[in-house]
Amino acid sequence: MHDITDLEVRGIPGVMVASTEFITAADSQVATLGMEVRRVFVQHPIQDRTDEEMQALAETAIEELVAAISA
Repeated sequence: MHDITDLEVRGIPGVMVASTEFITAADSQVATLGMEVRRVFVQHPIQDRTDEEMQALAETAIEELVAAISA
């Protein structure tokens, strides 16, 4: 979250991507930092997925990611 905030302050668009497990933590960080960070959440968990599963997960998020970075 801090990295995305730093990029935004520099005028570089950024989007945070995390799994749904971290929605509450991300909301807390946004409130603490006082800056609305564009966020995309994907289905949890991540760590045990195969390459094929990760590709499919990315494909489900790509439109949302493009929309977020283009906003």
